[in-house]
Amino acid sequence: MSAHSERLLRELYASLGQRKRPEDVAQLIRDLFDATPGSLDRRTRTTLEKATRTSLRSLWHGYTSMLEDFARPVGAQRQLARAADLFATVTALPEAAGDDPAQVEAVIRAAGEEIRKEYGHSDFLSDRLNREQRTEAGLGEVSKRQYNKRFRLLRRMEAKLARILVEQHKREMTVIGKSGLASRLPYEEFTADTGTAAFIAYLTARANLRSEFTVSGQQRPYDEVADALFRRLDADTANWFAVAHVHPTAEVLKHVGDEQRGLLLGRWYGILLKVAEQLEELWQRQPVDRTTMVVERGQDSTTWNQAARAWTTARSSWFALLEAMGAQDLIERICPGKVLLLVAADVAAWHRQAGGGLHPDTGVWAELPLPWQVLRGEAECPGWLVEQVCRRHGVDPARGGWTRAKRAVRPVPFRATPELVHGVTVADPMPATLLRSAGIFSGKPPRPAAAEMR
Repeated sequence: MSAHSERLLRELYASLGQRKRPEDVAQLIRDLFDATPGSLDRRTRTTLEKATRTSLRSLWHGYTSMLEDFARPVGAQRQLARAADLFATVTALPEAAGDDPAQVEAVIRAAGEEIRKEYGHSDFLSDRLNREQRTEAGLGEVSKRQYNKRFRLLRRMEAKLARILVEQHKREMTVIGKSGLASRLPYEEFTADTGTAAFIAYLTARANLRSEFTVSGQQRPYDEVADALFRRLDADTANWFAVAHVHPTAEVLKHVGDEQRGLLLGRWYGILLKVAEQLEELWQRQPVDRTTMVVERGQDSTTWNQAARAWTTARSSWFALLEAMGAQDLIERICPGKVLLLVAADVAAWHRQAGGGLHPDTGVWAELPLPWQVLRGEAECPGWLVEQVCRRHGVDPARGGWTRAKRAVRPVPFRATPELVHGVTVADPMPATLLRSAGIFSGKPPRPAAAEMR
C-alpha cells in the first residue's frame, strides 16, 4: 500500500468518531480508489461524483460552519499542571493526559499519598488531617495553609474526574446511538479491505448527521451512495465482521461466523445494560409522561434522547444477531420494548397543526413494562405480550421493530448535507457563521424549519 493510500485510510478511520460531512468523506473515498486505477466501476464512480459535486449554494466547497466532531468533555489539563506545581511526586504530563481518566486518577492517588489523603475521601470537615495527625503522618513541616491548598486541589480533581467520566459516557452513548459500533472498530479490522473501509466510513458519516427541526422525519443514513459502495463489496474478500459493526442486517450477518456473531452479541448486550442503567437513573430523577413524551420544565431531554437512541440501536442490533444465530426463542421470552424520544412542546404542537398527533408507538411504549425492569427480571415482557399491545394500538409489531429486527434496508436518494444553525437550515456556510456568532436562533427556531439535536 502506498503512503498516499495509507494517509487516506487513516483520515477515513478518524472520521468514524467525528461528524465530517458525507460529501467530504465521499471525496476521500474517491481519492482512495483513484490511487488504485481500475478499482472503481462506472456505476459507483458516477454515484460518488453526485456526492462530491460542488454545491451551487456554497462559495467554498468543503467548508462548513458546523463543528466536525461530537462534543468532548473539557479535560483536566489545568488541574494536572497545578498538581505538578504543588506535589513533588507529580511530574508534568503531556496535554492528552488530561483527557484520560486513568491517568488523572493515577495522579490523584499518587498526590494523595503525599499528603496522606485517601482517594474518594474528600469531605473538607471530616477527612482532613488536623495538626496532630499531620505530625504523626510525617507532615509536620507542611503548614495548615499549604496542606489545605493541596487537599482542596485533590478534592476538585476528584470532582473533575467524575464529570469527565459522565461526559465521556454521554458522548459514547451519542456516538453509538448514531452509528453503532463504528467508533469501536479496530484500525486493523477497518483497513483489512479497502472497499469495506469505504462503505463503513461513508455510512457512518451519513448516520452521524445532525438532526433537523422537522415533522417530516430525519434523513435515513442508507442512501444511494452507501448502497453503491455496499453492492460492490466482494463476498469473499469483504470484512463482513467489520461491516456488521455499523450495518448488522441479515444480508451482512449471513457472512459472519458464529464466534464473531457471539462477540458482537455480547458487546451489544453489555451496551443495553449500560444504557438501561442510565435511563433508569434519568427516570428516577425526573419521570417522564409516557402517554405523551412531551418535555416538561426541568427535564434533561438531551441526555434522555441520547440514551434512547443508543438503546434503540443496541436493541435492534441485538435482535438482528439473535435472529441470525437462530435464537428467536430468546426474543419470545425476553422482549424489552423500544424507548421513545422526548419531544419539545412546540414540535408536538407543530405535529398537531400539520394534522398529525401522537406517534402510534407512544401508546405501546406507555403500556409495556419499563425496559430496565425487564432486563433485571423484575417484570416479564414476552414477545406475545408485545404483539398483543401493538395490535391494540394499531401497530404492526414486526414492521414497527417491536418484535423483530429491521428487514432489508432500501436506499434513499442522495441529499446534500444541510447547513444548520440549531437545526434550522441556512442557505450557505457564510451566513450560518454570521448567525451563529450573532447568537441568532439561540432560542426557539422559526417554523417551518427543522432543533438541532445531538
